[in-house]
Amino acid sequence: MLRNTFILSAIVLSACAQPSMPRAAGPSESAETVQPVAARIFASGTIYTGVEGETVDTVAVDDDGRIVWTGSIDDLDAEVDIEGAEFVWLDNNFMYPGFTDSHAHLLGIGQRELSLDLADTASLEELVTRIEAEAGGLGDEAIIVGRGWIETDWPEGRMPAAADLDAAVGDRLVILMRADGHALVASTAALNAAGIDETTPDPEGGKIERDSDGKATGILIDNAMTPVWGLVAEPSEEEIRRAYVEGSRVYAERGWTGLHNMSVPPAHAPLMAELDAAGEMPVRIYNALSEDGFPLAAGHEYETDTISNRAVKLYMDGALGSRGALLIEPYSDRPDTNGLSLLEPEGLHNLMMKAEEEDVQLAIHAIGDLANRRILNVYEELDISPDRRWRIEHTQILHPDDIARIPELGLIASMQPSHAIGDLKFAPARLGFDRLDGAYAWQNLLDAGAVIAGGSDAPVEVGSPLIEFYAAVAREDLEGNSGEGWHPEQALSRQDALALFTSSAAYAAFMEDDLGTIEPGKLADFTVFDRDLMTVPEDEILEANAVMTVVNGEIVWSAAE
Repeated sequence: MLRNTFILSAIVLSACAQPSMPRAAGPSESAETVQPVAARIFASGTIYTGVEGETVDTVAVDDDGRIVWTGSIDDLDAEVDIEGAEFVWLDNNFMYPGFTDSHAHLLGIGQRELSLDLADTASLEELVTRIEAEAGGLGDEAIIVGRGWIETDWPEGRMPAAADLDAAVGDRLVILMRADGHALVASTAALNAAGIDETTPDPEGGKIERDSDGKATGILIDNAMTPVWGLVAEPSEEEIRRAYVEGSRVYAERGWTGLHNMSVPPAHAPLMAELDAAGEMPVRIYNALSEDGFPLAAGHEYETDTISNRAVKLYMDGALGSRGALLIEPYSDRPDTNGLSLLEPEGLHNLMMKAEEEDVQLAIHAIGDLANRRILNVYEELDISPDRRWRIEHTQILHPDDIARIPELGLIASMQPSHAIGDLKFAPARLGFDRLDGAYAWQNLLDAGAVIAGGSDAPVEVGSPLIEFYAAVAREDLEGNSGEGWHPEQALSRQDALALFTSSAAYAAFMEDDLGTIEPGKLADFTVFDRDLMTVPEDEILEANAVMTVVNGEIVWSAAE
């Protein structure tokens, strides 16, 4: 349930300034000629409908938040009953079908806003300085917790270690999650508190990084993180609520009308429904629950008019940056490992059968080429119907032989363009240049007939629709740089890039009849920017600003307010 919490001021005028009133249908006219009734009209901008490059300048929306008409304002009063309607003037800005982030973590987005965010840390030296400053503002017994660091651009050329943290804050407990969420660094005190030392074996699906003497360095990967992360108190219900509200607010401000929310604990579903009922969740949410959420997803429990619960998220492997992605061949820069398997084929087989029986959509994390191949092999073996629309989350590194198998089997590639423009700074070292032929292969997948749903993986990445759109069409970093192995031929056209975040995102959530394009009969979810993303030079995409976010025909955020 959405609430329009913004007062429509300069951008919204009452219908007193409207064109002449339309003629009502006469008694001899058929019902088919009766004009649709508009409650709100968006006009005076360039409106990309998402239908074969079509643009219009006016969209009429009814009381139910559905589009009743699109076209030229010159035809409005002849086509639509506008008596009593509000006019929203777009002031020559640019409207698109609502941008949807097809892979994000809403709780983490909110928590990032409310805690120590290390995303912009430019060096190991800066990380240490920030930890020292954070420690100074906390009691001696408080655990120092942060997230978002990534070392691939640091001048030191390495990950942080427990020794770095110890030198800064002594015997304090420090736990800092890497940006990808698949690795962390812990201080010696935190390692000791979690019972991790040189005798601790690597857990299944995890790795404790060690030095030449066998001593834990402080870097823990995937399932090895569990004991240390367990030292951090579970957030209270109030803290969880605050994070969801903050995350939703931030996403509405950035121009996202919705997101596919990954790895949601089932216990959070009723909280989100309550927040929605209170008008505090302004964006549309499609939840993919954690593995223990099968019963809730099968029953579609705690759904609202803007929250859906029908998918479950699984994990095949870890991340490329922390060398947890599962590869067919060993890492080029670490021949002693080919990554981590978080779910073996037999377990995947059983979970796929369960999902098939319970009519649950699966969203399966797979980054490495072996992790992706295992999904394809088990899926093919079980002969699952493509109508299930099961998704591979990330689909990041594929063996070229497997690219065509994804559309042939009816799987959806859920990919994040910003991963390519960040990861490709270190991917050649991890993979070697030959394996990059199947990495971040958006155009090859589209050419093969695959559906690609576009997302950001925030808070791993920033979570900006403009960065994601730019990355898809430019395939260059934010400074316009590229390099060997970046495969510029994989960049997308503007129209294909728009589809990633609109029509394909809707299809991936079984909502193509309601969302994804601006057409009569569909829900009025719109994103408005101050630049024409379809024509401006690539570097100007990043200079654009969100102007308005509309969900169900209601303005849930406006720059004017």
